[in-house]
Amino acid sequence: MSDDTLTPPTGGRIGYVLKMYPRFSETFVVTEMLAMEAHGAELSIFSLRTPNDARFHESLSRVRAAVTYVPTLSKQVEMWAALSACRELHPAGFDAAIGDILAATAGDACQAISLASLVREHGITHLHAHFGSVAAGVARLAARISGITYSLTLHAKDIFHEEVDEDALAAKMRDAAAAITVSDFNEHYLRERYGDATHSLVRIYNGIDLSAFTPSRPVDRPPVVVGVGRLVEKKGFHHLVDAVGELRERGRPLHLDLIGTGEDEQALRARVTSLELDDRVTFHGPLTQDETRERVRGAAVLAAPCVVGADGNRDGLPTAILESLALGTPVVATPVTGIPEAVMDGRTGLLVPEGDVPALADALVRLVDDSDLRCRLAEAGRAHVEAHFDAQANGRVLHSLLGGLARRAQVVGA
Repeated sequence: MSDDTLTPPTGGRIGYVLKMYPRFSETFVVTEMLAMEAHGAELSIFSLRTPNDARFHESLSRVRAAVTYVPTLSKQVEMWAALSACRELHPAGFDAAIGDILAATAGDACQAISLASLVREHGITHLHAHFGSVAAGVARLAARISGITYSLTLHAKDIFHEEVDEDALAAKMRDAAAAITVSDFNEHYLRERYGDATHSLVRIYNGIDLSAFTPSRPVDRPPVVVGVGRLVEKKGFHHLVDAVGELRERGRPLHLDLIGTGEDEQALRARVTSLELDDRVTFHGPLTQDETRERVRGAAVLAAPCVVGADGNRDGLPTAILESLALGTPVVATPVTGIPEAVMDGRTGLLVPEGDVPALADALVRLVDDSDLRCRLAEAGRAHVEAHFDAQANGRVLHSLLGGLARRAQVVGA
């Protein structure tokens, strides 16, 4: 690493703090960082865990920011030396944070101390964490120790899951120079539940790189339904399999392509076999972005029958929906969290009640049969994505916010 890399840029340097990077299912983080870099942001990436995904998307190669894996201190002598070094770097910040350091888990405290040292080493003037769980917790502590600002983006599991520590989340939002969330639904929920802690909360949609999603008019499409996402409860794919089974009983067989992998895969495969749908459902596993685009572009409809899980977990606003709308493939979805902000019933797609298999089956066959409806929804869906979910436009807003914090922090610390 050159000395130039460690020198704070004129506009400040933002450190992205992630639990794990890269992660195959979190393409929205990569898209965001690429948009930030395109607008001139100087970034460093700090990952708290080493990746365990076997495959990576091509877009990763275009991220200029270097990745540092934050070490966890393993020996008492290392911990003591790191504590002393941090206090010397920023005594006031360290003294103010010592209570929180002692209250944190040993692992989080150690990584926060390590990250605080890296902040100074890399010339970081602002930290930004994705998800309000461990990444935000470590970033908040490291920022306090270092005397810089931090921000966080809240998605869904970190808001709605039954294991969310509401007091801890409130503290993270309260201390953040900016708290960002990805849908109006999330924003309203957080403001109602957390009140004054949301003083810096703003909604900025996740975006997609529209240049990578050339739309095609869905006039002639085979009777194929595609589902894209992790094979987990909140995606509702078990309802989708049941809907395909119901349509076969009605004499309206469709083919279902499922793209992704996850903890429910074996249960879904067993369900397919029990319904005698092995010739109607194909499990493709995790495909690359290019491979997924081709599957979605060739289907009559993308189905996203999301549900609220038994543990409260749910999707925020699935990237697969935005990508399908951008490609010109109509979407059938459920009105869970922020989904109706992209899929407006009868305008940009079709919505069905959560867990309603007959209604889901009706909507699927309706889109398969009606090419005029497909085309009308596809045209409106693309226009809606262009207006609200363009990664470059949303990245400009985010860069203005986070870049402003990074620059101000640099001036204060000068």
